[in-house]
Amino acid sequence: MKSFGSKPWILPQPVLIIGTYDKEGKPNAMNAAWGGQWDMHEIMISLGSHQTTDNLSENDDFTVAFATTETIVASDYVGIVSGRNTPDKMEKAGWSVEKAPNVNAPVFKEFPMTLECRVKEKIDESETGYYLVAEIVNILCDEKYLAPDGNPDVEKMEIITYDPVHHTYIQLGKTVGKAFSDGKQLK
Repeated sequence: MKSFGSKPWILPQPVLIIGTYDKEGKPNAMNAAWGGQWDMHEIMISLGSHQTTDNLSENDDFTVAFATTETIVASDYVGIVSGRNTPDKMEKAGWSVEKAPNVNAPVFKEFPMTLECRVKEKIDESETGYYLVAEIVNILCDEKYLAPDGNPDVEKMEIITYDPVHHTYIQLGKTVGKAFSDGKQLK
């Protein structure tokens, strides 16, 4: 086996679009890859210092959407351009924005699924950022992305992941097994 040392290569990495409002109510979005489920009803995201962290110091509410093949160009754009320096960032992204029903944060309608979240804790907060732990208040899913059982259908969403090794995006594929079931064959 070839050794690579320590790298941020946990795979797959989500492509999370974090939506916040600034103190004037102007929407902002950023692309974040270092995040995941923290507990049953909580998520954790590692955030550097951004317009998003400025916004979260004013308002504890935000949304998290999952980038897709359809949203890839604008999703990458909001990750490489700062809202601090580009006042028309959201106009250039071209997303339709509406207020989330349960939190004071924007929902970008182009995404199939959005988590409505509220900050619970900021860990190791410094000038360079922090680890954000947040409560999932509600989950919204566009009905065209529901499976016959009424739950979100991840395959229909064409969600992408970030490949930190080659700096590319990869679309998630097809279902290949059944969790908490397939392993029973070995019992």
